[in-house]
Order: sequence, then C-alpha cells, then structure tokens
Amino acid sequence: MTEGRLAGRTAIITGAGTGVGQGIAVAMAKQGANIVICGRTPETLVDTRGRVEAVGGRILCLEGSVADRDCAPRVVAAAMEEFGRLDVVVNNAHTFSPTLPMDETPEEDFRQHMESGFFGSVWFMQAAFPHMKDKGGSIINIASIAGIAGWPLFTPYAAAKEAIRGMSRSAARDWGKYKIRVNVIVPSSHSKITDAYFADPAAMEAVVATIPLGYMGDPELDIGGVAVFLASDEARYVTGQTLQADGGM
Repeated sequence: MTEGRLAGRTAIITGAGTGVGQGIAVAMAKQGANIVICGRTPETLVDTRGRVEAVGGRILCLEGSVADRDCAPRVVAAAMEEFGRLDVVVNNAHTFSPTLPMDETPEEDFRQHMESGFFGSVWFMQAAFPHMKDKGGSIINIASIAGIAGWPLFTPYAAAKEAIRGMSRSAARDWGKYKIRVNVIVPSSHSKITDAYFADPAAMEAVVATIPLGYMGDPELDIGGVAVFLASDEARYVTGQTLQADGGM
C-alpha cells in the first residue's frame, strides 16, 4: 500500500494473534504500514494474516514467545530482512496467570508476568534501537487500568504493567535525542482475556456501566486508531505519555 498515514513504514506488533494486538495490526495495515507480528499460537497468527491481507496489507508472521530472550532480536532481524526498515514497535504480548489474592500468589506468577510483559517489552525496545537511532521511531507499550487502579487479585499483572509505564517514561527521556518516541496506551476493549474474564453477561454489563461512553471498546476502531496516531507524524511531539483509551473508565 502506497497511501495512508503510515505508508512505507514497518511496524512490529507482539501478541497480535487476537484482541488489541490484532486490532492494532489491522488498523496500521489500513494506513499503509508493513506489518510484522509474532505470537505463540500459529492458528491465531494465520487469522491475523488473513485480516491484514484482506485490507491490502503486507505481513510477516513469526512464531515465538516474547519471554524468550532471543525472540526480540530474531523478529527484528526478520523484519529488517523482509522490509528493510523498522519504524514502529508495539509491545502488546503478555502471558497471564490465575487471579489470586496477594498472599496466595506464588513467586513464579510474578516472574511470568515480568518476563513476558516487562522484559519482553524491554528486549524488543533494545533490539529495535540500533535501527531507529539514526532516523527516529515510535515505541508503543501497552499497560493496563489494572495497574493504574490497583485491581484486587491482579497483583503480578498490575505490577508488571506499572513497571512498563515507569520504564517507558525514562526511556522517552533517554531516547528523545534520537527522535525515538516512547508512549503507553491503556486500553479498555474486547479481547480474548477480557471476554473470558467477564464471560457472564451480568459481569460485562457491570463493567460497561463504569464506562462513561457506554460500551466496551473495539480493538481496531477504538484502540488501533490511537496506536496509528502515536505511530504517525501527527504525534511527532508526543513522548513519555500514557493515553488511556478506555471510554472514560
């Protein structure tokens, strides 16, 4: 695609097989970006490939877990080989654990959330840096209202997501001189995890009642559009920020 706000650019999106990651991938493809996605489930990657190609986008799908240290450099190298440039990284992947009270949460759960969510984001940022330092770029990290509001039963998830926000603010200062912008989106939208956790219609209705705009967001239309903005030249002066795309929740 030669038209659009992201025409000719290349974006890596982790955890893009479903939900928010998939919505961002499709939204960016519609704006002309070349898309590189990675995830652990081949079937969901195939689904995203179909959606991106249906809107005329080019896409490279790679299997891998962001919790593995070698995943980030491998995906970045593949993106450079396939498309010759890297402009955007969206760190969305995050492995979940059962929800438990703080006093019952094992150390392994904290490590799982930190390795997939926090370190996964760090490793992709560091792998992308050499390819952005001379021309700039946009890093978009995904946090959660669970961390900002402090949801009970979500301690390791909330902790990892808030660590991502702190890291993003400092990285924005470190990398500003390279014109690399680092921002955070806090989404409230339908996703595999959200829909499973609030599977009971009454539970979903109770959540929607806390959203002033009156509905649970759409991954592409409501979250993808914010990601496109942050990746585009329209956000050239925006860095170190958290944008809450949550309907006012």
